[in-house]
Amino acid sequence: MNRNRALWIAQGLLAVFFLFVGVSKVITPDEVLATLFPLPAAFIRFIGVCEALGALGLVLPLALKIRPELTSLAAAGLTIIMIGAAGTVFAVGGGAMAVMPLLIGAVTALIAYNRRPANLALRQQTPNFVPAS
Repeated sequence: MNRNRALWIAQGLLAVFFLFVGVSKVITPDEVLATLFPLPAAFIRFIGVCEALGALGLVLPLALKIRPELTSLAAAGLTIIMIGAAGTVFAVGGGAMAVMPLLIGAVTALIAYNRRPANLALRQQTPNFVPAS
């Protein structure tokens, strides 16, 4: 399996995951959010919106070939969210439960790194060869 196919599979799976988690945080009542998370309900809803938009950003820009560099930015944003999630779980006393957000964050960081547009300019430049005389 080549790297591009593996990245697409990871992006698709993570997009489904983040879309589900993000929408569930948005539609869950405040009372339930207060029992599940040690943070204000408005902040959890904001994180849910960011996760849902990040899920769309993982797939759509590159698939539609409209601003494909946004895919790496969406993955980087989701990486930051997962680092915050791991820190929150660890601070609340989760300990080993912080491993899962760290693993998801590592995968999103790999996607952000591999989908970055840094080499795009290098590929478009043509070398300046001077013919030997």
